[in-house]
Amino acid sequence: MSDNNIKELINAAIKARKNAYTPYSDFKVGAALLTADGDIIRGCNVENAAYSPSICAERTAISAAIACGHKNFTAIAVVGGKDELADNCYPCGVCRQTLTEFCPPDFPIIIAQSPENYKIMTLSELLPHSFSSENL
Repeated sequence: MSDNNIKELINAAIKARKNAYTPYSDFKVGAALLTADGDIIRGCNVENAAYSPSICAERTAISAAIACGHKNFTAIAVVGGKDELADNCYPCGVCRQTLTEFCPPDFPIIIAQSPENYKIMTLSELLPHSFSSENL
């Protein structure tokens, strides 16, 4: 991925974060998923008073992509926090497991505070002993 592609993906995640619905935690997360076709699918977290129906930004993006017919992905960028993007926001365990369903171990996950301040980790670095269809 080029530096411009990474920055475009981070900016899309920042834009998605603005749509987050977080009346309980005020912890807003945005994700931008790059499909193999070059489309960018955005997602944000959506909370619910009952908590368990809440959904993370990464899974929102994956669900939206699947609903649009995409099943092959190139990368995902994730941004989040209570205030501005002061800290890195890593995907939760459920999101890591969901990514494992659709992405290879070397899938890049861009953890960003801004388009200039980010790090790239692979899915296998974040979930080293994943459970996948190969385990069934």
